[in-house]
Amino acid sequence: MNTPLRLGIAGLGTVGIGVVKIVRQHAALLGARTGREITISAVSARSRDKDRGVNLSGYAWEDDPVALATRDDVDVYIELMGGTDGPAKASVEAAIKAGKDVVTANKAMLAIHGQALAEAAEAAGVSLRYEAAVAGGIPVIKALTEGLAGNQVTRIVGVMNGSCNYILTRMESAGLPYADVFAEADGLGYLEADPQLDVGGIDAAHKLAILSAIAFGTRVDFDGIELEGIERVSIDDIRHADDMGYKIKLLGVAQKTGRGLEQRMMPCLVPATSPMGQLQGGTNMVAIEGDAVEQVVLRGPGAGEGPTASAVMGDVSDIARGLRLPVFGQPATGLEAATRTTSLLPAPYYLRTSLVDKPGALAKIATVLGEAGVSIDRMRQYGHNDTTAPVLIVTHKCTRAALDTALAAMDGTGVIASEPVVLRIESV
Repeated sequence: MNTPLRLGIAGLGTVGIGVVKIVRQHAALLGARTGREITISAVSARSRDKDRGVNLSGYAWEDDPVALATRDDVDVYIELMGGTDGPAKASVEAAIKAGKDVVTANKAMLAIHGQALAEAAEAAGVSLRYEAAVAGGIPVIKALTEGLAGNQVTRIVGVMNGSCNYILTRMESAGLPYADVFAEADGLGYLEADPQLDVGGIDAAHKLAILSAIAFGTRVDFDGIELEGIERVSIDDIRHADDMGYKIKLLGVAQKTGRGLEQRMMPCLVPATSPMGQLQGGTNMVAIEGDAVEQVVLRGPGAGEGPTASAVMGDVSDIARGLRLPVFGQPATGLEAATRTTSLLPAPYYLRTSLVDKPGALAKIATVLGEAGVSIDRMRQYGHNDTTAPVLIVTHKCTRAALDTALAAMDGTGVIASEPVVLRIESV
């Protein structure tokens, strides 16, 4: 067996402790599979005194993650602190400069600084691996860079944030409004310290930006994602969607067309009978469509100690075996900036609003839609109060531009009592 592969771990939260446990519990298995003993030399975290349920006294301690990243007895620097910039970025840059291989779970850092870090790592001849940054324990990065390397990827679509999926499925199963389930999820520790990263779709969009870069050979372009969170999805929307055979999911979609790269992360309706429609709780699912393989669907836990630590150790094992790949599947210097585009392909849409309860209100809305070239597939009016009447419309396939024209015209009808909620109906 070769010389040991020595790890330095920065960040001893749930995932970091999970990595320590795997290294200890599966030492013989890891050695048999990689041909090298894998050990931990040193660790770093904000507090030395915190009880983490694991004895760490056998490892050297560094208060400064940059110092950890550059230690002589560290071969692979594992960054599990998180954060777009600050100590995470500084320590990863220091590790690369010092000739260390790097494994990270930091999706935000890669989505914003991935191109620069990839170029630095490849110039230094070191690995920068990040399976744990996207979809927890699902090996979607490996699938794209290795297993599906013979495909021209045509589309990626997925549910990539378990917290949002938990909220939406819990709203449906318990019949609770968004605010109640949000508070419940926050109390259970399911949300980030800044919950907007989850419910605003930002966390999931970071993941989509990374997958897009690999799939389509472009530079990571987080700012090019059309982004909308789940805050405006109501229990009524969920019930209405269910009535029509759909479920609401925070859905990421990326596809490259002749016009450029389309990336969007937003609530959509999907068929209730589809794999994504049946996805419950905190589970993630990513579907990859390619010209040779057609469609591959990957499903699994999107977060948590075991799944995310498993992904980290998958990367460590590849480094131990000597596997070297470009960070985004192709040399970083050859990646081109994506030409941004929005979807021009027609799709059906779900539209919910409230109308002033007076004669002819519904007819005015139907007329406005027709004049914009939007035809109605289904229309339902629900119980009303003394002044307003909720109405639900499902369109036939139309472009978003035509629908936006109709929505603008609705403002001038004098019958709209609430801002319309519009959700795309996606085929998956």
